[in-house]
Amino acid sequence: MTLVFLSQLLNGLLDGFYYMLIALGLSLIFSLGGIVNLAHGAFFTLGAYLALVLTPHIGFFGALIVGPLIAAGVAMVVERTLFTRFYREDPLYSLLLTFGLAMIIEQSLRWYFGASPRAYSMPNELRGQVFMGDFVYSRYRFFLIGIAVATVAAVWVLLNRTAFGRIVRAGIQNPDILGTLGISLRPYLSAVVAIAIAIAALAGVLMAPLQPVHPMMGVEVGTAAFVVVVIGGLGSFWGVVVAALLVGLVKGLMIGIGYTQYSMLAIYLLMFVVLFLRPRGLFGERITRFE
Repeated sequence: MTLVFLSQLLNGLLDGFYYMLIALGLSLIFSLGGIVNLAHGAFFTLGAYLALVLTPHIGFFGALIVGPLIAAGVAMVVERTLFTRFYREDPLYSLLLTFGLAMIIEQSLRWYFGASPRAYSMPNELRGQVFMGDFVYSRYRFFLIGIAVATVAAVWVLLNRTAFGRIVRAGIQNPDILGTLGISLRPYLSAVVAIAIAIAALAGVLMAPLQPVHPMMGVEVGTAAFVVVVIGGLGSFWGVVVAALLVGLVKGLMIGIGYTQYSMLAIYLLMFVVLFLRPRGLFGERITRFE
């Protein structure tokens, strides 16, 4: 019984890791450009469908690389044609825009692939179990956690150890200073959107072997990612990381004790408690115009 409970906790952490991948992108896009991207879950779904299309030609590992790159290319087109009109505007406008974009992506996938869920075979190299004494866990799930950790670490290094990251962080904290130095944020905004959506698509490719692929699969994931961003605090890298793991653990705990049907409710209750005690989230900065 204890091993089953531990397995469910690990599954909850696994959910937390792919919430983390999506929430990081959400937080970056909002922090730098002021865009509330409701289409982020749709790009997660797009990644899963790209895995279906690409795997027969280049294999799973090829799809794991090429799928996010294609999504990044689509993101740059979307950023150049749509997002640029709404930077630093009232977030309500971008919310409406990206909600419409999400509907277009989802309905386009439904039109082309159909509404029926599609199964995606797990790669043979990652099938099987890992045995640690009496504890047994899926090899593929360990692989997914490893990729998620490596991706988050790479994003942290990019933001904190490179010239690109220094400019992005300066743009988040005080974009006017960059303007006085003659540094344009436009190319950095494009790059951030491309990276954020590529990571969401990566999460979609990784999740395709674990659940049926269908046009609405990004809705629940996208909602949970927004909850993670709210709990962690807007603009906080470590807030997203801690909140995602906390949300995953809460979800896994509820499933482990036999209340699977209340697992999502527990996440929303967690958000309510955090916001009640700390309105700006666990690591969010003080917003002077509201406090």
